[in-house]
Amino acid sequence: MEYVQERIATVHDLTGRVPDAPVDRAAVVVPMTDREYAGLAPERTLSALEDVDPARVIVPIRAPADRVESFVAWLSGFDLPLTPLWCNAPAVEALLDGAGIDAPAGKGRDVWLGLGPAAREEFVALHDADVKNYDASQVPRLLAPLEEFDFAKGYYARVENDRLYGRLFRLFYEPLVAALAVRHPEPILEYLGAFRYALAGEMGFTSTVARRLRPEPAWGLETGLLGEAFGTAGFGGTVQVDLGVHEHDHRAVSGETGLAGMSEHVAGALFRVLDERGIDPEFETLAERYREVAERFLAGYAADAAFNGLAYDRAAERSQVDAYAEAISPAEGDDRLPAWADADLDPGAVLDASGRAIDAL
Repeated sequence: MEYVQERIATVHDLTGRVPDAPVDRAAVVVPMTDREYAGLAPERTLSALEDVDPARVIVPIRAPADRVESFVAWLSGFDLPLTPLWCNAPAVEALLDGAGIDAPAGKGRDVWLGLGPAAREEFVALHDADVKNYDASQVPRLLAPLEEFDFAKGYYARVENDRLYGRLFRLFYEPLVAALAVRHPEPILEYLGAFRYALAGEMGFTSTVARRLRPEPAWGLETGLLGEAFGTAGFGGTVQVDLGVHEHDHRAVSGETGLAGMSEHVAGALFRVLDERGIDPEFETLAERYREVAERFLAGYAADAAFNGLAYDRAAERSQVDAYAEAISPAEGDDRLPAWADADLDPGAVLDASGRAIDAL
């Protein structure tokens, strides 16, 4: 435990106290797919939110039509001011097409759809639904610093089954950003490298910031949002918040839905952020420079694991580094969603379309 302040303000859990927070002026956005329907972790999350009593809870759901009715019925069983938002409802898709928004379906698009109506409240908290040990303190912890800051980013340790997790952050994002910063000592890379867990899905925003975000539509969401936050909040308006230890579901490394597939989205989001600021990485040598920096990180994680009596397979981690290195290539296109402040679309119309579609099932 320590209390060091870093390049961005860092709030530590030193006493276990749950801070006073403006939960009655906040909306909580919890995106789910049919994979989360009636699961133990989402059940725990929503039950804990009953004790938080926020002004509003918006659950963007992405599920096939034959699952939505039972999904919504399950959500209605929680004592919350909860609004389900069926993100892939035909009527919602038609609204997006009419507004010229053709971003592919994915977590980022679901979050964006939820942010629009959520930003009617003064503050917005965003978090995932797959945290197995979620507790009611997390939303107040994210919201409390927003009385002074514009953007709050959660951080936590990923330790389960006597080993270190958080592999995509530890073994890909962190060493890649560090390798880039050596050749490009720019403020944006300093900012991107300042977060203790950059790929955490737990964040808080003022409504002003929430309306100005342009999210990536898929798994590059968290990385892209940090690039957006640099422009809207900057160093002075950003804080990171200690959320303890998280236990999440784990993905395989290989495959389109595995960590290697996710690394392509993270890399694309990262390089779009840099390209927008005129930073042109030397891709011919970047993969090798990333591997070199990652090797230094592996040594550090091996020492950390040994110090804490955790299992650590350096060869397996190095193999993951090699897999992630394949994702290092220039970003292709830009399908970020528009900021709600600029979108030719009303959030209320999206909620209405979703509600009509659900009622028609």
